[in-house]
Amino acid sequence: MELSTVELELTKTGAEKESLHGLKLMTLCTSGNVLNLTQVFPNAEVIETVVTLESLRYRTHANRPDAVIFLAEGISELFMQQIRFADKVLRHLSIPLIVVCDNLDRETKKIVLKNGADDCFSTTIHPEGFAYWIDFLKRFKKFQKEKPASDPEPYGYRVSPTKRVFDIAVSGIALVFLSPIMIAIAIAIRIESRGPIFYISKRAGSGYKIFNFLKFRSMRVGADAELAKLAHLNQYANDPARQGSVFFKLENDPRITRIGKFIRNTSLDELPQLINVLRGDMSIVGNRPLPLYEAQQLTKEQCAMRFMTAAGITGLWQVTKRGKKELSEEERIDLDVQYARDNSFHKDMMLIMKTLPALTQQAAV
Repeated sequence: MELSTVELELTKTGAEKESLHGLKLMTLCTSGNVLNLTQVFPNAEVIETVVTLESLRYRTHANRPDAVIFLAEGISELFMQQIRFADKVLRHLSIPLIVVCDNLDRETKKIVLKNGADDCFSTTIHPEGFAYWIDFLKRFKKFQKEKPASDPEPYGYRVSPTKRVFDIAVSGIALVFLSPIMIAIAIAIRIESRGPIFYISKRAGSGYKIFNFLKFRSMRVGADAELAKLAHLNQYANDPARQGSVFFKLENDPRITRIGKFIRNTSLDELPQLINVLRGDMSIVGNRPLPLYEAQQLTKEQCAMRFMTAAGITGLWQVTKRGKKELSEEERIDLDVQYARDNSFHKDMMLIMKTLPALTQQAAV
């Protein structure tokens, strides 16, 4: 079989090129040959299988690389599996994982990031910027690992005492009274398909605070691994007015189970989030917490404003637009920003009153 080739290129030479000399890099290419590897990444340690990353667990901190560079000729399901394996090893070692590949559109890049990569670059490398970003990712990962759990939320946002007392009271009482329904749903999920009852994912809430987000599992096991195959069905990507969208949503998602369709259309899949509210990760009312691969792209000042308030189970855009096919990314962000700029306990109560009619969605999304 003929091996594929990845060709690297530097945008600058001379003094800027020297910025890569001080980095300890490990390069991985499982698909074929790499041209200009030593010129672009001098002194890099080269490995040919993703399994070799396991050896890093037994190295001292001083002998570990500053980053692992995964060189890819193209994106495939096998590549996604390798990314997930690499992420499982590297996340505990606080080592950034960077994918270098050409011809990555925005949707594919989001899927690569969702599967565990920290960032993606083209094969044309700008030495100074590349070195700077690796240093940033190293510091960020170290900060996330060492950050005490009791730290205040980033950007200084705090839930008001009245809102917090309300959240605790409502979530606690609701969990008690809804426990029979939740148990019935859990049994139904287990009967229909083997696998976990809950779907747990990392989400970014208020002030970009990251937490474990809980839902009843409404899709078959391994649904996340199928995103690459379904990217062409993304509601936001297929609409010309939504090209380059941050969000990912499928209409009539084929991964959803029969029980999953019912609990999604009745919003019963959201009930475990009452546990998140009780813990303090979320509030009853607020902007929806986003998956990390979506949140990290909403960094412009106007978009980032949506994170400057509580993350919630229900909110402004859910009760006004939820489940409607005409919902655009701009409308969704604008409604979130509107809530972040102008919210109060009284307005939260009004939103809760409007939530019940919105529970039955008009579209299977």
